[in-house]
Amino acid sequence: MTPDQIESAVAAAMPQAVEELKRLVAIPSVAFPGHPEEPVLAAAAVTEELLRSVGLHHVQQIPVEGSFPAVYGEAPGPAGAPTVLLYAHYDVQPAGDPANWRTPPFEPTLIDGRLFGRGAADDKSGIISHVIALRAFQGHFPVNIKVIIEGQEEYAGERLEAFVEQNPELLRADAIVVADTGNPKVGDPSVTTSLRGMAAFTIEVRSLKEALHSGSFGGAAPDALAALMRMLTALHDDNGDIRVPGLPRGAFLGQGPSEEEFREVAGVLDGVSLVGSGSLADRLWASYAITVTGLDVPTVSGAVNAVQPVARARVTVRVPPSGDPKTTSDAVMEFLRQVAPWGVQVSFGDLTVGSGFQADSGGKARSALNRAMERAFGRAPRDVGAGGSIPLVNTLLKQFPLAEILLFGAEDEAANIHAPNERLDLEELRRTATAEALFLRELGLPSALGV
Repeated sequence: MTPDQIESAVAAAMPQAVEELKRLVAIPSVAFPGHPEEPVLAAAAVTEELLRSVGLHHVQQIPVEGSFPAVYGEAPGPAGAPTVLLYAHYDVQPAGDPANWRTPPFEPTLIDGRLFGRGAADDKSGIISHVIALRAFQGHFPVNIKVIIEGQEEYAGERLEAFVEQNPELLRADAIVVADTGNPKVGDPSVTTSLRGMAAFTIEVRSLKEALHSGSFGGAAPDALAALMRMLTALHDDNGDIRVPGLPRGAFLGQGPSEEEFREVAGVLDGVSLVGSGSLADRLWASYAITVTGLDVPTVSGAVNAVQPVARARVTVRVPPSGDPKTTSDAVMEFLRQVAPWGVQVSFGDLTVGSGFQADSGGKARSALNRAMERAFGRAPRDVGAGGSIPLVNTLLKQFPLAEILLFGAEDEAANIHAPNERLDLEELRRTATAEALFLRELGLPSALGV
């Protein structure tokens, strides 16, 4: 197929693809404990159906120990062609309080060319971009194709990592496309070359056998919630820089967003300062970040006049690619023990870790992607980092050290992933799918193979 034919095929496929994306988004496939399993399995079934529809010769659901099934598909290309593995995931983050959404999170709503709903961007857009790109070839693929769609990336994604280590031949490829990132803004083509790793744990502080009347005992009884608050605020100095020893600020060799761009995308309120030191690229992509992502304490509406005997928090640490997540979590937990006041009892649990990723300078696959993205977006892509974590990527790198791993997708930074009012720009989806299809064509050309 010519580039013109590919562009026309992708454009023609968009109406059907949007309806398929709506169907996926309508399924509340939250793979977190405490959520029903049936919708997650339903999303796996729809994903399997979609992969079958694009002409893959073999499609199946594959059990993953301790997790939901992965959906796998493959099809041969011409003799001697390279193999490309395409990755995405069909599970989504919990929607949170529906009152914070302008439209119902699992009722996909199209407004001004943008599809709103949980998972519309992260990462059901990744599934659909693969589907559109593959459908353009009508079953005659220019390279060998493998597809793996994960079912529990948002919670404990390391379970697929073990699957990859146990089944290397199933997923072995020359190039791996991870469609779980995106551009800094709509229409700004980029390839993510750096991912931070992650460590997360729950801290519990205990000070009393049971809650006590705040009038009778307040002022002398040690409040577990007050202790925990002091410990958590000690993690950062007044400027917002991390105080934990051994977690230095890093440097990203590339251009990040301006402060004005970041404030707009992040929705920082007027008069509120950004935190931390160094460039935004350094802070967002190459340095450690510690965030308290949850607290188990009485709600305001359910508050009673009592001194709290126990308080818990969930702490997430983002780790630069050069850092070790386990060593990092140990350092943060030890720091919290040291700053605990009043001799309160401190314990930790539910630790999860995932490594970061740093791409090589590039090779034939990256060159092919550069040409494809330049045609699809009208300009060549630039290298960016991502502050988020995709633990599987580092496992793929270790398992297949000669493979080129390419991270790009339709999730622009204003897509509100993991937040209320998540949305996907449909024109960005079209450009991304066009770039992927053109990349497959470019990589399959004899000139790309050096023959």
